[in-house]
Amino acid sequence: MVTPVIRQVVLDGTDIRTLAEFHRQLFGYAYRPGDEPPVDGPDDLQWLVLRGPEGTVQLAFQQVDELTPTTWPDDAVPMQLHLDCTVPDVESLQAVLQRALDLGGTLRLDRSDDPDEPLYVVADPAGHPVCLFVG
Repeated sequence: MVTPVIRQVVLDGTDIRTLAEFHRQLFGYAYRPGDEPPVDGPDDLQWLVLRGPEGTVQLAFQQVDELTPTTWPDDAVPMQLHLDCTVPDVESLQAVLQRALDLGGTLRLDRSDDPDEPLYVVADPAGHPVCLFVG
């Protein structure tokens, strides 16, 4: 039986360059050749891809005119999709949280004092939730 393989996760955004830069710097990914920010001229890509180390899922970004960000943890607009990301220890969790905030993320949930699963949920610049936890 043939089964599909997830090649990439696609995130919509009204400013995909800012969105891609947030994720590129947070995860240490690189632009697919041809998707790098332009040196001169307009940045008019409607789609771009970030590649991570071998064996990781790519992230792609699709330009849209409008996007209603999640209001989670309020249920008015649910998460719809989120990224689960693990780090090895609480010290790393704190460092990654600070990097995400410095890159323009917004803290949505602080459960860092949970002894079983310390966790933060950060929204990226477009409002997509990124769950960071020790795992």
